[in-house]
Amino acid sequence: MGEPQIWVFIEQRRNVVHDVGLELLGKARELADAAGGRVAALLLGDGVLPLADTLISFGADIVLVADHPAMEPYRLLPYTQVLAEACRAHQPDIMLFGATSLGVELAPRLAARLKTGLSAHCIDLQLDADSLLLQMVPGWGGGVVATIKTPEHRPQMATVMPGVMKKLQPAPRSGQVIPFTPSEDLDLSGPQVLEVHREEPQELPLETAEVVVAGGFGVGSPEGWKLLEGLARLLGGAVGATRPPVDEGWASEEQMIGQSGKTVRPRLYIGVGISGMSHHVVGMDEAEFVVAINTDPKAAIFEVADLAIVGDCREIIPLLLNELRGRVKPS
Repeated sequence: MGEPQIWVFIEQRRNVVHDVGLELLGKARELADAAGGRVAALLLGDGVLPLADTLISFGADIVLVADHPAMEPYRLLPYTQVLAEACRAHQPDIMLFGATSLGVELAPRLAARLKTGLSAHCIDLQLDADSLLLQMVPGWGGGVVATIKTPEHRPQMATVMPGVMKKLQPAPRSGQVIPFTPSEDLDLSGPQVLEVHREEPQELPLETAEVVVAGGFGVGSPEGWKLLEGLARLLGGAVGATRPPVDEGWASEEQMIGQSGKTVRPRLYIGVGISGMSHHVVGMDEAEFVVAINTDPKAAIFEVADLAIVGDCREIIPLLLNELRGRVKPS
């Protein structure tokens, strides 16, 4: 394939860049440096041109900017058309999206428009000796990691979970900014955005929390979940979950950690009543220190734990709370 041209779609809201775009720029920079390639950031919006310098400082060689009133707010059909036109004009080899609610809607539509493949929710990306993209995706309930390669179709496309890749430290760099004007026949059909309501998050974001207390089905009940929340509150941390507590209604989708949820890298992770299936572990295995509480001494979560506590969390957490209340001031 020669020197790959790696593109990263930059998601922004109100002229604020989503962290996943910066994370992907860091990974794209790593891949491009190894293969002698170039990194391009695709930025769509209205009044977003000043963000180009930031994207260059985070690793982009080129910033393709569609700065146009029709690009704000985000709408699926206009975005798909502009990205398809940009791909046909510049012929990228690789195109990366964050696996956010926006990315998982936009990337498949673009892949279908370009008649290429798409690997979803990747947890790692590498290049082979021919500079073909190797896309690592958990499969079979997280029991295996499949490596996917697209030898023929271009661009090779992938979505990557937020928090999986690490941002580079911004640094002074030179780069090129290329304006990209949408065509006059821009498709403005489909749903119209009439009004936008925004709510500020009430809880500490999981992705930035230094302490995460996560619960699984072994927590046992809504009452047990309240104990979990009390522990997190006392430690100034955030509460995460596996899929079963979300299904039971104890936790929200926004709290889910793992293959279908968020990736966290806290200084302290406390897993309570979690079996340790790999589709959850991929979302927390870079925590600095892992404490696991489970009644099953053979639970898989103990394989990644720095401290294993075998016992009933409904007995252990009240003991922890009593001990900590005398030592820690609630945040």
